[in-house]
Amino acid sequence: MLSDIRFKDFEDVLAAAGSLADAAEAHGSLCGALCSMAPYRMQDWVNEILPDGTSLPDESAAVIERVFTATETSFGEQGMEFEPLLPDDEQPLNGRANALALWCTGFLYGLGTGQISDLDGLAGDVGEIVRDFTEISRATGDEADADESNEQAYAELVEFIRVAAQVVFEELLPLRSQVYP
Repeated sequence: MLSDIRFKDFEDVLAAAGSLADAAEAHGSLCGALCSMAPYRMQDWVNEILPDGTSLPDESAAVIERVFTATETSFGEQGMEFEPLLPDDEQPLNGRANALALWCTGFLYGLGTGQISDLDGLAGDVGEIVRDFTEISRATGDEADADESNEQAYAELVEFIRVAAQVVFEELLPLRSQVYP
């Protein structure tokens, strides 16, 4: 389960491996790819987020595998168990807001690496979610005060992202079910 994985641990593994992707962005890209591609394997994701030829220590590889497996499993569960992997609530609000924007950027990237050729042309709920994620990806948390209203707004955005990603996963099931040569 994703709630058992610490964002900081994942962030440390990626930094040690020389990843150019931020941890939030890397998780977002995994989620987007899982929504738009089937099968999407752990090695496909590792190839996206780590430099070519990166060799990981067993402990680091285990963290990446746990993130992948927990994310993939959470999308398939009936109880809407999915949650974005983001910094802990103890972290400064501006850093969490920036991570949320990067998560959305990664999600859009992951969607675009699949079978969807034109993200801007998507209709219905998925199209609206893509547009919302695009707007969120442009947001910055600069100088955001950690007052109660900003904390509440952040919590509401995280909940929106959580539910919206699950909706995209479910709505794109027919796309993932198609067999491509």
